[in-house]
Amino acid sequence: MSRRCVVTGKIPMSGNNVSHAKNRTRRRFLPNIQDNSVYSEALGRWVKMRVSAAGLRTVDHKGGLDAYLTGTATTKLDPTLRRVKKAIVKALAKKAAA
Repeated sequence: MSRRCVVTGKIPMSGNNVSHAKNRTRRRFLPNIQDNSVYSEALGRWVKMRVSAAGLRTVDHKGGLDAYLTGTATTKLDPTLRRVKKAIVKALAKKAAA
C-alpha cells in the first residue's frame, strides 16, 4: 500500500538528518497515515479510507464525509473517493425524490 492520504494527497518527503558536526545523511519524512473508517449518513454505512490526521481534521471541518465530498470538485478527489462521491450523490438524489 502506498503512503498517500486520499484526502490531502500527502506523500513522503525526503530530507537530511543533520548531526551536531553538520554531517548530513538522507532520511524520509512520512505522513501520519491511518487506516480509518468515516461514517456516511447518506449511505448509512462506514467508509474505509487511508487518511492522514490532517485529512481527518479537514473532513471534520467541512462537516463530515458527505459534506466534504459533495463540496469538492470530482477532479480534485482521489479515484477511490470518486466512487464514494458518486454513490452519495445518487443516495441524496433518491432521498430528495422520495
